[in-house]
Amino acid sequence: MARVKPDEEVPGVPGPPGQPPVAGECENAPQNPRRVTLHRLNRAEYNATVRDLLGDTTQPAQDFPIDDHGYGFDNIADVLSLSPLLMEKYSAAAERLVNDAWTRGVFNSCALDPLNPAPCAHEILSNFARRAWRRPVQQEEVDKLMTFVTLASQHADPPEVGVKLALRSVLVSPHFLFRVEKNAPPGSTEPYTLDNYELASRLSYFLWSSMPDDALFAAAEAGKLSDPAEVEAQVRRMLADPKARALVENFAGQWLFTRALGTAVPDGTLYGAFNEELRAAMRTETELFFAEFISSDLKLKDLIDAPFTYVNDQLAAHYGLPLPGSPTHKRVDLTGHPERSGIFGKGSLLTVTSNPDRTSPVQRGVWVLEQLLCSAPPPPPPNVENLPPPITPDMTMKERMALHRSAPACQGCHRLMDPLGLAMENFDPIGRWRLQEVSGAPVDATGDLPDGAILNGVRDMQTYLKEDPKLTNCITEHMLTYATGRGLDEADHCAVKDVAEKAEARGGRLVDYILSIVSSSHFTQRGAEEEQTP
Repeated sequence: MARVKPDEEVPGVPGPPGQPPVAGECENAPQNPRRVTLHRLNRAEYNATVRDLLGDTTQPAQDFPIDDHGYGFDNIADVLSLSPLLMEKYSAAAERLVNDAWTRGVFNSCALDPLNPAPCAHEILSNFARRAWRRPVQQEEVDKLMTFVTLASQHADPPEVGVKLALRSVLVSPHFLFRVEKNAPPGSTEPYTLDNYELASRLSYFLWSSMPDDALFAAAEAGKLSDPAEVEAQVRRMLADPKARALVENFAGQWLFTRALGTAVPDGTLYGAFNEELRAAMRTETELFFAEFISSDLKLKDLIDAPFTYVNDQLAAHYGLPLPGSPTHKRVDLTGHPERSGIFGKGSLLTVTSNPDRTSPVQRGVWVLEQLLCSAPPPPPPNVENLPPPITPDMTMKERMALHRSAPACQGCHRLMDPLGLAMENFDPIGRWRLQEVSGAPVDATGDLPDGAILNGVRDMQTYLKEDPKLTNCITEHMLTYATGRGLDEADHCAVKDVAEKAEARGGRLVDYILSIVSSSHFTQRGAEEEQTP
């Protein structure tokens, strides 16, 4: 997120999207949905799309280069480039996908007549291209695909050779590899409303990270997606589908840092209790926890302090909770263990925001500022010193942090992030509850906020965050960024505010936020050509 420096004012521009509302600032303010760059499918979207298009579950994109990230997500169109290496991978994947699908009988809707293959080939190619390109295909487009069948005949090859070549060309076409949306007419200054097929793709890649299914295609074909009631019905249907797990893996996995757990490496000498089974259990806990917000009436803000979680025996023992008596995860009530409530009690988050050998109040505090309040601090100054070692064996982390921020260059940022991170000091680097640090020093989990208030542990921080007006705007900012595949900036502030207010007015559930987003102009429209500043 592009941010101004603390206390810096930008004339004529509202504050960053996640900032608290200012009365009247957005009344009658125009909301420009802007233009999204031609959007390449990322690896997760490619795998899900070929799964739904061809029934292929081999996840061929695992062999592709890693996708770049921007604004916290790997589906941001501006950073999803197409390298020569990736194009080679696409070509090889297309050949294997078509051959495997042909063997499995995916294209057996008709039988190719060796003497007159054109009718069946036309049927196979037109139907496949329509689904793969996620829109109706023009006759001239099908005619171009049919040239491969003609070419095979000219070389005395059987017709299936030509059809397979045509199918492969569909899978390496920009119409498959990219989510193509039409621009507004040349010279137009008004936003362009997406057509039904473009909107169907936005919906499916937002909620499923995949292509539209037959029901969504049918609604687009009938022009029903221009009706808000139909869009709402489709959203509710799609969220009830198992494919909505993509929201857990791809949206929440990045927003809540669950994906990062895969690369966390706690110090084996100090924290030998951490192993691959525990890593998997932590990941599953957070995924099941977030998934409940998709299917229930919980308010999205309850992510902060919801009094339940999902644990198996191993994770429960790690947390000091009663064992559920199961190697698989069970939903457990946290009455009597309020420290484990909400996202801050989850081992996945606590582990990825720690250093290998110690907790990191800075990383934990920055996570809160960036992911929940959208108030990211500026980068540290150059040549800043690391956290000083303890002067005495019983020196607490809070005392070490105070010594660190005594340097003038460090005070401004640390006074914001340190209190939030210190409030979680009762959790060690692998998420266990503790009353003493490794050195034996007593844990001091109090955080002194700039306004003089004191956060006495994680429960105080939960209350503080739920009362902060920036929370709902920030949740909206992250979700709208993911939904559109475009980074937001100060010019989007009023749109974020509007979506957040409507979501809360609906009830504040995850589905309410989603419905508010998909009915917004930022989701349903595409901005006109933007003037270039000389």
